[in-house]
Amino acid sequence: MALSPLPGQLHVDATLGGGGHAVRILEATTPDGRLLGLDADQAAIARCAIRLAPFGERVVLRQANFEQLAEVAADLGHDAVDGILFDLGLSSFQLADDERGFSFRSSGPLDLRFDARHGRPASDLLATSDERELTRILRDYGEEPHARRIAKAIVDERQRSPIDTAAQLAALVERVVPAPRGRRRTHPATRTFQALRIAVNRELEVLPRALAAALELLRPGGRLVVLAYHSLEDRIVKRFVAAERRGCICPPAVPVCVCGRAPRLRPIGPTPGFPADSEITANPRARSARLRAAERLAA
Repeated sequence: MALSPLPGQLHVDATLGGGGHAVRILEATTPDGRLLGLDADQAAIARCAIRLAPFGERVVLRQANFEQLAEVAADLGHDAVDGILFDLGLSSFQLADDERGFSFRSSGPLDLRFDARHGRPASDLLATSDERELTRILRDYGEEPHARRIAKAIVDERQRSPIDTAAQLAALVERVVPAPRGRRRTHPATRTFQALRIAVNRELEVLPRALAAALELLRPGGRLVVLAYHSLEDRIVKRFVAAERRGCICPPAVPVCVCGRAPRLRPIGPTPGFPADSEITANPRARSARLRAAERLAA
């Protein structure tokens, strides 16, 4: 495990999901290691409260977006931790929840929010955004090559009837996106759903703030581990680690460093790390995972 947890240490799982990582951390830190678990999804918190109950008071769970990491840690009196994990992917439980719209086959509401208390559902975004804005969202957040065509189809369709379910949107995209030569590896609406999910949850906006908060919370020698599943997230993590590894932020034209900013992170292991074939066989969704790990340097 890239975190290398040890007995007695304090870790943060900033994206609990199904609780699998949390279990492994708690087992590795037995008998007295502790874990703070965060998730924006109330269902994930409820599920993990049951799964992690055998670990008793060693676990504290909070429903919160990881951008609130510093605030939650301060409330609990944690000023330094030994490791922080971000697993940025969707959980299998979210994909299976018909009321959230994460699955292309869902006949429930097209919501896509991790935390239903905040923001607006994806169906509202589709109903109110003009064609230009929809094109931008699909292009910038989904890297969708057919963004303009899909956006136009959405605007045309909503004039006839609202696009309220994931199944409706998936079928629309499938109709307008040209079929590739050979066998299609992923559903044609994959990038569209990714883009809308990122937009409604502000994922690319909050991630840099969460990484910065994590770095401040890590004690020297502590580890930051991030699992990303698409290039946009991975690029943010890559640039963050590179900047903190470099330290100095003086312009290239300045011959001698005057900012005095020292490196604060040291990358660990292959950068990025990729899943083994056996992992992909056991969990095909892991095929796109990219792992980056770094150690906090002394101030």
